[in-house]
Amino acid sequence: MVARSDSHEAEVDRIFRALGDATRRDILRRTLDGEQSVSALAAGYEMSFAAVQKHVAVLEAAELIVKRAEGRERLVRADPETIAKAQRLLTEYEQLWRSRIDRLDELLAEDDT
Repeated sequence: MVARSDSHEAEVDRIFRALGDATRRDILRRTLDGEQSVSALAAGYEMSFAAVQKHVAVLEAAELIVKRAEGRERLVRADPETIAKAQRLLTEYEQLWRSRIDRLDELLAEDDT
């Protein structure tokens, strides 16, 4: 695997920490379909508006969503570029583990002979 800088590792940590919560994953999923207001998002959860705002702030800090003001409303939408970056990282990890499993299979096959 390619060596990563500390800033890259911090970015990866923010992304996956943000995705580690079911509510945030749901907010992300809902904003993939189109821009939504934080108020509309909050209406879909049995938690306070402030709690939803905190989830949105975590997603925004991880750059998984983009927030903008329109009058008094705050509108959010998913950022497909960051989501694609997360997918690429997962693919790298998958390839790494598949190669390790393949090597282990080879070693086990050698032991059988």
